[in-house]
Amino acid sequence: MPGVFDRLNKEIKDKQQEGGITALDLADLQPALRKIMRLMLRELQMTYPRLCEVMDAMPEKERLTRDELDESLSTLTQQFWLIRIGEGIKAIYKVNLRRKAGSTLASGIWSSLDEKLKDKPKDT
Repeated sequence: MPGVFDRLNKEIKDKQQEGGITALDLADLQPALRKIMRLMLRELQMTYPRLCEVMDAMPEKERLTRDELDESLSTLTQQFWLIRIGEGIKAIYKVNLRRKAGSTLASGIWSSLDEKLKDKPKDT
């Protein structure tokens, strides 16, 4: 019979499999990974040749070598930050954004606020 800790561990692993990123997650990335994700977030989808082109256009001290780029893309794909479609030079990379939680506000909140504002006397 599974215990509470087993169930929680399974939930954590399931969440990790969902992957994706939030804005707060970017701060925890290694510099090379963060650089790639910042590029990817601007376009949400890039081909491998386009990534190479953008990297080559960066100032020299900010550029990643092809090996560093390939390793970083592999890491980001394995960690579900990016989704890779295809292989090698024909690969297309997409950002894997997490689903946002739905609003927990009551459905009538806006009408309640409107009513409160109508009841408030106007300043003259």
